[in-house]
Amino acid sequence: MNAIMTLPTEAQMYKAIVQRDARMEGVFFVAVKTTGIFCRPGCKAKTPKRENVEFFATSAEAQAAGYRACRRCHPLELSGATPVWLNDLFQRIKDDPNRRWTNGDLELLGLSPTRVRRWFQEQYQMTFHAYLRTQRIGLAVDRLRSGEDVTSTAFGSGFESLSGFRDSLRKWVGETPTSAKQTEPIFTTRILTPLGPMLAAGGDSGLCLLEFADRKMLAKQFQRISRLFQQPILVGSHEILNQTARQIQQYFQGERTSFTLTLRMDGTSFQTAVWQHLLAIPYGQTASYRQLAERLKNPTAARAVGRANGDNRFAIVVPCHRVVRSDGHLCGYAGGLWRKKWLLNWERQHTNSTGQIPLPLGPP
Repeated sequence: MNAIMTLPTEAQMYKAIVQRDARMEGVFFVAVKTTGIFCRPGCKAKTPKRENVEFFATSAEAQAAGYRACRRCHPLELSGATPVWLNDLFQRIKDDPNRRWTNGDLELLGLSPTRVRRWFQEQYQMTFHAYLRTQRIGLAVDRLRSGEDVTSTAFGSGFESLSGFRDSLRKWVGETPTSAKQTEPIFTTRILTPLGPMLAAGGDSGLCLLEFADRKMLAKQFQRISRLFQQPILVGSHEILNQTARQIQQYFQGERTSFTLTLRMDGTSFQTAVWQHLLAIPYGQTASYRQLAERLKNPTAARAVGRANGDNRFAIVVPCHRVVRSDGHLCGYAGGLWRKKWLLNWERQHTNSTGQIPLPLGPP
């Protein structure tokens, strides 16, 4: 089913492209009549005159109107996709994950170390070199857990000495090589969506976190879950992350209305009760903080429900975006209020269970 999204006003959209507001990614696309090209809201190209642009809810609509995709901002790709200028670097990392990269190595590839560092901090909440180290440690832990001996793992993972391997494990995993065989790390990866990249974290016991990568305080959220579960967080792959990526993709294709993921919903008894009630809000519908408090048989706890809602670690999957004020107005979404509006509109347009009018998508 094709989405018919409610757009902001044309004045709001033109203001967004003037300001190159990347927060409006996924909300609309802008097409330039004089060039025949359509772009993302945050495109760095020269801002066109107001009379020369028109707006579309989807890239498919822009293409149907005869416009070509911009080669600078690549509007046909999901927001947050690896930029073209980084493709060669990622391929080299994939081919040799144990290689130690220096700033000089990056410069030889024509890359600015500062630009590379900034991209990894924005997308992974860590520097490029921290990304490489945690990935290398993650691969080493996998080898130890599969039964490989310590010496083979150390040298096979690119370490020059056993002592250096032990020191790295103690720093990043908090374990010796022998005890690391029994450790259960939390792995993290990026998931691309029409509303921007998300960061997922999980392991053998289930998914620990799923949040939009640009959420404020996300780095502290990772620190909290590491302390909560007493497990190191490493860059890597895991079946729970693969399942999450597939189900999130199905959600944004309009093919999934609920999730079947194992969630590590550890929290206080009140928090977990609130989160369970969030899971019970049907797709395409909303509930108020007061209604949730009443369902918890604590009608004066609406504010506490709001705090527990804000502590939810699983964006979209545990649908805190479906909670609104008693008067129907939207408030309080850590991923950005515009995303909350988009998600509610999307769900209402992909269900026959409600007759509610889609919410207008104003600026963040």
